[in-house]
Amino acid sequence: MRIAFLAAPEGVEQVELTEPWKAASDAGHKPVLVSTKPGKIQAFDHLDKADTFPVDEVVGETSVESFGALVLPGGVANPDFLRMDDKAVAFVKGFFDSGRPVAAICHAPWTLVEADVLHGRTLTSWPSLRTDIRNAGGTWVDEQVKVCDGGPGKLVTSRKPDDLKAFCEAFLDVFAE
Repeated sequence: MRIAFLAAPEGVEQVELTEPWKAASDAGHKPVLVSTKPGKIQAFDHLDKADTFPVDEVVGETSVESFGALVLPGGVANPDFLRMDDKAVAFVKGFFDSGRPVAAICHAPWTLVEADVLHGRTLTSWPSLRTDIRNAGGTWVDEQVKVCDGGPGKLVTSRKPDDLKAFCEAFLDVFAE
C-alpha cells in the first residue's frame, strides 16, 4: 500500500516521521513523503534542527486516491504550518471523506481540527491539544494509543514519541484491514 506521510517544509518531529516510516516500510508498504513545497523538509529534534528529507510529492499535485492511508507526524510547528495551507487541509479532509484510515501523533491532530473531521471522534494527542479537540467536536482521552471508528475510516492517534511503538503497531494493524 502507498502511504502518504504529510509534513510541512519544516517543523516535523524527526522521530515521529522516521519510526512510523520504517515501520510501514518494514511491513511492505510504500511510504511517500508529501509536503506543501517541493525539495526537502527540515526535521527537528524537539526545538533543534535535525536531518532533512527529500519530498516525493507535493500537495495539490497529488491525489488522495493514489494512497491507501495517511500518517501525520507531529512536532509543534509542523501541524501549525499545515493547518494554514488550504491544500494540505483539503488533502487531509479527503482521506476522511473517502473513508481511508489516518494515523496522527502528538501535535498532528491540530491539522485534523482545521480539517473539521473530529465530530464524534475519540482520540488522544499531546495534552495541550485537548481543549482544541473538544472545541472541534472530538472527545479527548489520555491513552498511549487510541483507535477510533466513529466515522468514515479509522483514526489512530497517540500522545508523544514515547508512544511510538504502540502507535506503529496500531496503525499497521488498522492499515492491514
